[in-house]
Amino acid sequence: MTLPQLQELCAGLGFPRFTAKQLCDWLYKKRAESIDNMTNLSLAQRARLNEIAFIGRNTPVRCQVSRDGTKKYLFQTTQNTQSHIETVYIPDDDRATLCVSCQVGCKMGCRFCVTGRQGFHGNLSAGDILNQLFSIPEFESLTNVVFMGMGEPMDNLDTILDATTVLTAPWGLGWSPKRITVSTVGIIPGLKRFLDESQCHVAVSLHNAVAAEREQIMPVQRAYPLADVLALLRRYDWSGQRRLSFEYTMFRGLNDDQRHAQLLVDALRGLDCRVNLIRFHESPEAPFSTSMPSTIQSFQNYLNRHGVICTLRASRGQDIDAACGLLAGRGE
Repeated sequence: MTLPQLQELCAGLGFPRFTAKQLCDWLYKKRAESIDNMTNLSLAQRARLNEIAFIGRNTPVRCQVSRDGTKKYLFQTTQNTQSHIETVYIPDDDRATLCVSCQVGCKMGCRFCVTGRQGFHGNLSAGDILNQLFSIPEFESLTNVVFMGMGEPMDNLDTILDATTVLTAPWGLGWSPKRITVSTVGIIPGLKRFLDESQCHVAVSLHNAVAAEREQIMPVQRAYPLADVLALLRRYDWSGQRRLSFEYTMFRGLNDDQRHAQLLVDALRGLDCRVNLIRFHESPEAPFSTSMPSTIQSFQNYLNRHGVICTLRASRGQDIDAACGLLAGRGE
């Protein structure tokens, strides 16, 4: 819960207003695992809280470790112990990134994504999202969090805003918004609200700058065309602390030739951004294959030569199905 939510809770229970800040201190600074540990609350207050509330800490069901050091954690959700989500810890020299999930499954139906093909089974609570950080042994080493796991953040926006507020507020973890990146396929109403209410970085899943071709792999293109998403993004200032990036998965013979590179440059011209190329991680269910390394390199070189900062994201954890687009939350 956020500080205002805790203040409302305390008011309803007849507790002093300052109790909410005490709760924040126990939850987010001291990271208490039990209400009984909150020793500067009276015994009566702790007893009352135990009647109606719980901390929400939930240890992982399973941890798989990749050859490259990436770890994939499986969590049960608090609403339904039969539902599971996956979280990926990615160490990289002096950086440690956690890729968190925001939904069980996903509604977006992107044809190349294992998560999307399993359908939608529910939104996570802010507690379920934050638990993915708090309940892994590497929590203290985390330098960055990316909302790029299971689910579409703009389809669970209130919860995303609560979770990122806890991460960045001085009464919470006090992180800089620069440590957090939230991804989206481009749900315009949610994206606009997020841009207005948050300073976290934004990553847009693009994957093809040709509208008709993008629609074939991303059904969201029909409801929220890429051109409209880009028009919205151009209304905001990206020259300061907040960064805009585009995710572009490379599919062999589908979006990886010079024509696609040129159209991508044209679409992004004048927009202060960067493009992250992603190797497609093949799965038996998806009718696509990944681009040749030489093709990816040529595509990257073209973008960089034409003024679009372009990097190739390293594939991590592919041997444990932890790489981009492979999370499925299988509990068996």
